[in-house]
Amino acid sequence: MITELVCTAVAVGLYLNTLDADFCYDDSRAIKTNQDLLPETPWTHILYDDFWGTLLTHSGSHKSFRPLCTLSFRLNYTLHGLHPWGYHLLNVLLHGLVTALFTAFSRPLLGGGWWSLLAGLLFASHPVHTEAVAGVVGRADIGAALFFLLSLHCYVRHCGLRRDAHGTFYTGQCGGSSITRCWGWMLGSLWFAAASMLWKEQGVTVLAVSAVYDLFVFQRIRFRQALPLLLGKKKNTGVLLSLGVLASWGVILLSARLYWMGNKPPNFSNSDNPAADSPHFLTRTLTFLHLPAANAWLLLCPDKLSFDWSMDAVPLVRSFTDWRNLHTVAFYGGFILLVLFGLRGPISKAKETNGKTHCTNGKSITNGNGYHAPDKNHNTDQGPPKNPVNGSADLHHFHPRTSLPPTENLVLFSIGVLSFPFIPATNLFFYVGFVIAERVLYIPSIGFCLLVAAGARTSYVRLRTRGCKALLLCLCTGLVLLNGLRTVQRNRDWSNEENLYKSGINVNPAKAWGNLGNVLKNQGKMAEAEKAYRNALHYRGNMADMLYNLGLLLQENERFSEALHYYKLAIGSRPTLASAYLNTGIILMNQGNLEEAKRTFLTCAEIPDENLKDPHAHKSSVTSCLYNLGKLLHEQGQQEEALSFYKEAVKKMPRQFAPHSLFNMMGEAYMRLNRLEEAGHWYRESLRAKPDHIPAHLTYGKLLSIIGQKAEAEKYYLRAIQLDPTKGNCYMHYGQFLLEQTRLGEAAALAERAAELDSSEFDVVFSAAHMLRQANLNEAAERQYERAAVLRPDYPAALMNLGAILHLNGKLPEAEANYLRALQLKPDDVITQSNLRKLWNIMERQGLRTKHGLGMQKSNL
Repeated sequence: MITELVCTAVAVGLYLNTLDADFCYDDSRAIKTNQDLLPETPWTHILYDDFWGTLLTHSGSHKSFRPLCTLSFRLNYTLHGLHPWGYHLLNVLLHGLVTALFTAFSRPLLGGGWWSLLAGLLFASHPVHTEAVAGVVGRADIGAALFFLLSLHCYVRHCGLRRDAHGTFYTGQCGGSSITRCWGWMLGSLWFAAASMLWKEQGVTVLAVSAVYDLFVFQRIRFRQALPLLLGKKKNTGVLLSLGVLASWGVILLSARLYWMGNKPPNFSNSDNPAADSPHFLTRTLTFLHLPAANAWLLLCPDKLSFDWSMDAVPLVRSFTDWRNLHTVAFYGGFILLVLFGLRGPISKAKETNGKTHCTNGKSITNGNGYHAPDKNHNTDQGPPKNPVNGSADLHHFHPRTSLPPTENLVLFSIGVLSFPFIPATNLFFYVGFVIAERVLYIPSIGFCLLVAAGARTSYVRLRTRGCKALLLCLCTGLVLLNGLRTVQRNRDWSNEENLYKSGINVNPAKAWGNLGNVLKNQGKMAEAEKAYRNALHYRGNMADMLYNLGLLLQENERFSEALHYYKLAIGSRPTLASAYLNTGIILMNQGNLEEAKRTFLTCAEIPDENLKDPHAHKSSVTSCLYNLGKLLHEQGQQEEALSFYKEAVKKMPRQFAPHSLFNMMGEAYMRLNRLEEAGHWYRESLRAKPDHIPAHLTYGKLLSIIGQKAEAEKYYLRAIQLDPTKGNCYMHYGQFLLEQTRLGEAAALAERAAELDSSEFDVVFSAAHMLRQANLNEAAERQYERAAVLRPDYPAALMNLGAILHLNGKLPEAEANYLRALQLKPDDVITQSNLRKLWNIMERQGLRTKHGLGMQKSNL
């Protein structure tokens, strides 16, 4: 128990500094924008959506069905919302539990004491675990590992009870009253295996690992004994039944999993897994053979770690001349040697004569009684117990195991734990959405740490001198300390996104620079963010996301032409990037290219949402395109057409889309069509979606005023001002309402207030000038018209109205100048022409000189 506590304390202590970390990398999509975490979302959605909140049967889903992990995120959200501290704390505590379980599990395999402590400390401190523990989404791997080990613990207890009342093994049934407990532990193992799979898919591999434990650790058979045990005349019914149950449950779980995700594998982009997209069989083969070697190196020497290994972080192995093939050969050669070591017969230097085996390691002697006398320090390196019958081992009457499993069998088991959970990531049965993912190594590292500890124990036993043994213990201690220091260093990288992305520049510069640009942009460091985006595009120029992000940054800096250029490049790189169409259309609309803007919005609306990485974000952008297209048509007076696009947007909008602006614009369209009842419905829907939505308060107040509910209308105007007292538009609308009620003094005061608050907003200033003119406050109106003309010197209506108020105020030459400027911009404006003729008549009667000669004859007016 002390060993487990020490390892748990180390596991928790190493990651305590991550509790103050923010959400990083994939956390945003899995937590921040995942609607399945919200209280208003029915919890049953978790059963039908993937880890990222996308419907499992959707073509763009990653098919990562992890409802238990998502449920734990939802619990965190219920307790403390989006504060990251609680999410990190639960990850660290789960890592401590996994460490304790692994250490306890290794005790009977390694003999307890120093060796199980070594295994536990190696697991607690291994740097490759940092992504799983420090990154919140890594909880899927930690939770799967927890139930993986619980399932193994239960199966170990099942094996221990699978004996008859006399303590002999494998009679085909559980003896006496033990039968219920025996199969109760088996049932627990099966359910924990299912739970592990529901945390993460690879958890189901615990069933195969349990079978390896049964055959090679509990029964301690050699490979040559497996076939007689399973197929021989004296078949062991109990073992076959247990293995059959494991296999059947595995088939059931995998079949249910395949059915639940729609009987289709996931689709991934080229950047997620470049090798899978390669048309060359040799490239795919050599690369997929190399990737397990690269993953093994991360376990052996975790000096080079990264938050993302996608794209070209691991270049494709395209030919036999690539030097990395030597790594591949060395890896598989070493792996095969380990397997052969585990599968071989009696240990080296052992002689078998007349049913007696003498183990020459100086530690144990077996005289055919099936019992190995362990050394008192549990350092025995023994062969399998024998119970010779006519010179052959009887597999039906082994005695209870009181010694450690032979090193060969333990090596096989360790390789099983290392290999089976990694199989789903090998691209052997289906392509996966990553090249290397460090958190995927969390469960396989259990086998790795067990293998290292077993090798250290065996080496210690076989060393002859105390000095060599002391040196070995020092090396093991040094390994743990180095791992711990590297983990602490890596924790600092994961403490915030900026450090994390900077640490990945050497491994994956394109992705790291791009993500760093996003962080710098959010910090307001626009120049540095632009440089980071351009660095990312230097390494990989066709990254649609980076082209889009750079365009977005340029748009925010009002460099619209450059932004438009990068949006179009992003669309060329990824024609399904709806957000790029959306922003392209908005810029075109603001530039007055209305027809091109319409085509852009329509193109976006027609993009199918199949095989997209984030269908929710795509649907949001498509909905926004339809909204903006409807708004454009609305401003052109085409209300019926606008309504058709608004209604299509309502049909397509995803759950996370905020619909208040869309509903309000639908109300505006119905209002212009004089369909007041329907307008009122959509205004109320807008306010229901967002009770503090100010435009809906103003438009609904206007509607209530039209239908005669003046007092109720005034409440909505006042509520809008209360929601944001600094918004001049609210005062302007309320002032217009008061003007209609002939409350001229109040209206004029509100107009002045509106123009003062929004002095740079042309619409507010221009409307305020109108209100002051209607209130017969011509001097105040003149000031606001002059301000409006400065804000929009190229807007004919502003100049015409300024001329009109100057005309009324008797400032005739100034009025003439503004009329003429207005006509230069809009020569065919009838009202301006009429006003100018009237002005010239007055000026002639007063003997004032007019400007007839400046290219415009009085007769032409």
